[in-house]
This record gives sequence, C-alpha cells and structure tokens, in this order.
Amino acid sequence: MYVADIDLRDFRSWPSLKLELTPGITIFVGSNGFGKTNIVESVGYVAHLGSHRVSHDAPLVREGTDNARVSVTAVNQGRALTAHLLLKPHAANQAQLHRTRLKSPRELLGVVRTVLFSPEDLALIRGEPAQRRAYLDGIIASRTPRLAGVKADYDKVLKQRNALLKNASHVLRRGYNDSEGASALSTLDVWDAQLAGLGAQVITARLDLLTELAPLISQAYAGLAPESRPVNVNYRATVDTSDPEVLEATMLAELANKRQREIERGMTLVGPHRDELELGLGSQPAKGFASHGETWSYAIALRLAEFNLLRQDGTDPVLILDDVFSELDAARRKKLVELAKSAEQVLITAAVDEDLPENLPAAARYRVTVKDTDEGRISEISHV
Repeated sequence: MYVADIDLRDFRSWPSLKLELTPGITIFVGSNGFGKTNIVESVGYVAHLGSHRVSHDAPLVREGTDNARVSVTAVNQGRALTAHLLLKPHAANQAQLHRTRLKSPRELLGVVRTVLFSPEDLALIRGEPAQRRAYLDGIIASRTPRLAGVKADYDKVLKQRNALLKNASHVLRRGYNDSEGASALSTLDVWDAQLAGLGAQVITARLDLLTELAPLISQAYAGLAPESRPVNVNYRATVDTSDPEVLEATMLAELANKRQREIERGMTLVGPHRDELELGLGSQPAKGFASHGETWSYAIALRLAEFNLLRQDGTDPVLILDDVFSELDAARRKKLVELAKSAEQVLITAAVDEDLPENLPAAARYRVTVKDTDEGRISEISHV
C-alpha cells in the first residue's frame, strides 16, 4: 500500500496542501513547529480516525476556521481509493469514500493502513494502561474495522452506565423494595447486559490479537537488544478469561459481584476499560525497571511487531517515522533503516538533515518552512 495523494485544507498550520507521492521513501525536513509532522499526522488520522499527538480534534483545525478537510488517496494492489474527512471541532465529523457520503467515519477504516514510530511511543512503556489498550485497539480496528464499531458501542454504554452509577447512586441504594430504586436498578440491569455482551467481544479480540502479536514482539526486541533480558507480554483482565466461550456470562456475573462497590464509588469497575497489557522485561515489569535504551527498544519492538503483523495480512502498511532518528543510537537506527528499505512506502520527518542516517536509500525530499501572514503563521513546502 502507498499514499498517492494528500490534499489538506485548514489542517493545523496548512491553509492548503496538495502533494503527489510515490512508493519508496519520502522525507520532510523542517524545524520544530514548522508543520512537517502535521503532514504525516493527517495520513495517520485517516488511518486511525485519531491523532498520535492530541486526544480531540479541535487542535487539528487551523485557528480562525470552522473546520478542516483531509483527503488521502491510497493505492492497494493497484486499486486506488480516496478517503475524505471533514473535521468539525463542535459537531460530528463527516466522511466520504470517493464521492459517496458515508454514515460514519468508521467506514473509512482499512482504506489507509499506517504504522507510526514517534517519540510519543515511549508512553507505551512508561505511560498509563489506557495507552497500551489503545495500542491493541488501534491494530484491531485496522485489521477488522467492524470491531472498531463494537469498541465504540462499548464506550457509549460505559459512559451511560457510569452516569447512572454517579448521578443516581442514592436512588440505587434504596434497592428493589423502593419503586424509584427498582426502576434505577432495572435500568442498570439493561446496561449490565449490553456492557457484558460488547465487553466480551472487545476482550476476545484483544486476546486473539495478542496470541499473534506476542511472538512478533519478542522476536523484534531480541533483534534490537540481543544482550538485554527477554521480554514477555500478558493481558490482565478484570474477569476470568480462561474459558472464552462463557466470557460474556463471566463478565455479567462479575458485574453482579461488584455492583454494591460500583454503586458506592459511582463508576464501572469491571470490563476491558480497566484491563492492562502487561509488558515484562525478564522477571520485572518494563515500566519503572527498563533503562532508557531498553524502553526505546521495547517501544520500537511493539511497532515492528505491528508492522510485521499487518504485512502478514497481505499488504504493507505505510510506514511513518516521525522525528525518531535523532532519538536513537546507531543499532536502532540501522534496524529502522532495514525496515524502511523493505517497506512499500515510508514517510519520514526530521528537524535537520543531520538527523537522518547516512545509509538511508535515495528518497524524495521536501523542505517545510513557515510564513507569517495577516491570518497568522502558515506552513509552506518546496521540493528539494
């Protein structure tokens, strides 16, 4: 797979940008804050319906404008598809495939597949469990877009259930003998059933993914840091996952067991939103015990495993290396260059040319600069 065209309007620092790309390596060089990462961020947004830099869409829309448009044409095994996204900070985003309006942006998942390496990846090791869950869920959505809808539905039910637990706690405590209490508890029963059904699907998808992903992570890490301790990964759930056939019933039973505690705390304590992807290094957790070099190797291993898994599905994802070479030592640089040489398309950003490894193959190069205008600072691009 490769991206053939990028067309932006009012996306971050770009009032407009039209780029035609080819397979192989493309490099964007520009000082920090000039807008080079915004280009690859737009491609990643179409692929994952989210940014690797911010958690909501408002910063993606250029200041002083109402919305932003991102259009990306991807070619996969000779077939070209163009995805359009209209980003609205205060309303629902709109999506089109070619000229066909889609019911939901989620229908674009799979049109563009990317694997992104960035300095933010250190948070996969050092950060909170939510970031590791998002890592798994992002891969699942890329491979099986339908399951992205399941996860979105789960999140909606979870939000409604938490609102009930928080706002009606005093009523729920009255029990079934009180008319208002019985009504509230009946509503909670409905949310329990939906949460268990959707949650079981999310957990099953994560467990199935990890079965494929774990050996690829171990293999990638051993290649990056052969002298280090071996890595191990484990999925720790809030419910017993030993029998996947009864996972929904198991989750429903656990919700019943924790109900009183949940009512007291005003939040849902059971489900995939509380699960953890445990990353081990030898006999210790990587978080808090890995050195800086080991942390980088682990983060890169997670992305290498993701890339290799998607490649096994039959097509190379677009590989994005966002300002990572300056952070890496010679051995890790070499590993990424080897991957870049084999990938169908690679998009690379760097602050200065000196950050790029000398053994990178020939590449198309662009220089990103800025210009101050009456409407503020905007980005510009030129072919080198």
